[in-house]
Amino acid sequence: MNQNRDTGRIIIGISIIIGLLILGFFMNSSVKIFKDYERTVTVRGLAEQEHLADVVIWPIQFTLASNDQEEIYRQLEENTQKVISFLTERGISEEDITVDVPMVTDRSAQRWSGDLSGQFRYVASQSVTVYSNRVEEVRTVMRDVGELGKQGVIIAGDDYQFRTEYLFTRLNDIKPEMIEAATIEARKVAQKFAEDSDSRLGKIKTASQGQFSITDRDRNNPHIKNVRVVSTIVYYLAD
Repeated sequence: MNQNRDTGRIIIGISIIIGLLILGFFMNSSVKIFKDYERTVTVRGLAEQEHLADVVIWPIQFTLASNDQEEIYRQLEENTQKVISFLTERGISEEDITVDVPMVTDRSAQRWSGDLSGQFRYVASQSVTVYSNRVEEVRTVMRDVGELGKQGVIIAGDDYQFRTEYLFTRLNDIKPEMIEAATIEARKVAQKFAEDSDSRLGKIKTASQGQFSITDRDRNNPHIKNVRVVSTIVYYLAD
């Protein structure tokens, strides 16, 4: 009876040992797999393209001065018509032309005006804005703006708010292509890293697309836009 009891204990002990060995094997394999999946590399892929702007906003501001209120408004209207004629004669559509509200300042009504002797009482400014997707045609007309000066229209060109703007509005058209290019570039970097570290490049763990940025190529060519995006991708590495 005691012999059978001892035999049972031996069998139970052997079973426990075998079970622990099997459990240890699977735990060791699981830890190895877990460690493999812990190894990652983070890379960034850059994609850049140059594109011509597809919208131009060209504000033409002119100024006037007079001591006669009626006269200054008459001159504003006259000069406005000169600017519109200048544009339409060179192929700019009237639909692309907007005339802003004129601004007239009465210096005598200003507290800080002081002595007005030798100065004009009224100073006025008027803006005519071209908003067009015919960028190159408008740029050609810009080169002839000196003709307005010959007609007595004094153009104000140093005011920041009246500088010409160029816009690129076709970003959605090129997004897929640029994201693909950034992803390919990132994978090349990751592949090189894996080779240098005697590893194999695994699947993507996480990926994030950076914001697209649109900037002027340089100060002298604001109509040429540099479009760029950076994608950040985390890859798994394996032995």
